[in-house]
Amino acid sequence: MSNLILNRAVADADEMHELGLALAKVLSAGDIVVLTGPLGAGKTTLSRGIGEGMAAVGTVSSPTFVIARTHRTGKGPALVHVDAYRLGSPAELDDLDIDFANSVTLIEWGRGFTDGISESWLDIEIERDHTGASDVRQIRVEGFGPRWKGVSL
Repeated sequence: MSNLILNRAVADADEMHELGLALAKVLSAGDIVVLTGPLGAGKTTLSRGIGEGMAAVGTVSSPTFVIARTHRTGKGPALVHVDAYRLGSPAELDDLDIDFANSVTLIEWGRGFTDGISESWLDIEIERDHTGASDVRQIRVEGFGPRWKGVSL
């Protein structure tokens, strides 16, 4: 069962960053956020906003080459930022030995990787204009599992 938390257009990178700041306010230890969208959709921009909202230490950038990067934060749990693009299965994500229970985990390209890790996760789908005529993104935030029942932004 899922809970539609948000479905709206985001005009530009600044607004995407602001959405990340707002999301940071509802995230807590144990939360898993799956970010899905094409290259250049804004997944990392959204992640930077979440990181800033959590007072992450260091620059939150795409972890493509390192696969996972952990940031200490000034406000609670660590922020773990994962790029699952090169991972072949949920088992490979599990092999990264992430402390899911005590972290907020952002997983870019992570749809289908949460099986067996948690009964609750936040799924964020970002769609962009493939023609390049507009910077507007359509954002759909959907919560799965008991953690996200009744949560809104």
